[in-house]
Amino acid sequence: MKPSSLNPIAIFAAAVTLMAISAPAMAQQTILVINEDQILRESAVGQHIASRLQAISTELDNELRALRTPIDEEAERLNAETAGITQEAIQQRPDLLQRIQTVSQQAQEFEARRQQYSNELVATERAAMRPVLEALQAVLQEVVEARNADIVIDRGALVYASSSVDASADVIERLNARLPTVPVNRVRLPEGDAQQPQQ
Repeated sequence: MKPSSLNPIAIFAAAVTLMAISAPAMAQQTILVINEDQILRESAVGQHIASRLQAISTELDNELRALRTPIDEEAERLNAETAGITQEAIQQRPDLLQRIQTVSQQAQEFEARRQQYSNELVATERAAMRPVLEALQAVLQEVVEARNADIVIDRGALVYASSSVDASADVIERLNARLPTVPVNRVRLPEGDAQQPQQ
């Protein structure tokens, strides 16, 4: 095996030199940290959206429960009626076969509806968040200008940041003033649409 021509000491020295050269430039830059999750969780509009989404989710769950109950009840009746019957005997009963086929089809339709409702909830959240993200961009620009910042980093991308450089509270305060609430209306997808909603 051919030995490496790279000298670890030379590489380390080059890295130290590069850091020494870039350190003065970095020292002159103002870095701000924000916590986007915290901003969306604690802002008035974020809490409003979360509350409305919970209400819509409950509404969807209730609709699904109403659809599921008769399917479950018929499945239980069929299980009770066929408990002591062989598969061959069931094949001789067109009435049972028809009911089994019907309940199976209803279960498939229910699963498609459940997936559709899940996609509707995702689409509803995305629609509600659109104006929030636009407002957040404007607010961040205000904070950057007010603090004369050169770089903004999300806390999720950092291992550590001092609280003195965290601008999340300032962003929340400004976002609350700019956009305390938004409409959160259930997005209804076409029936049978179980595709993932578009980004």
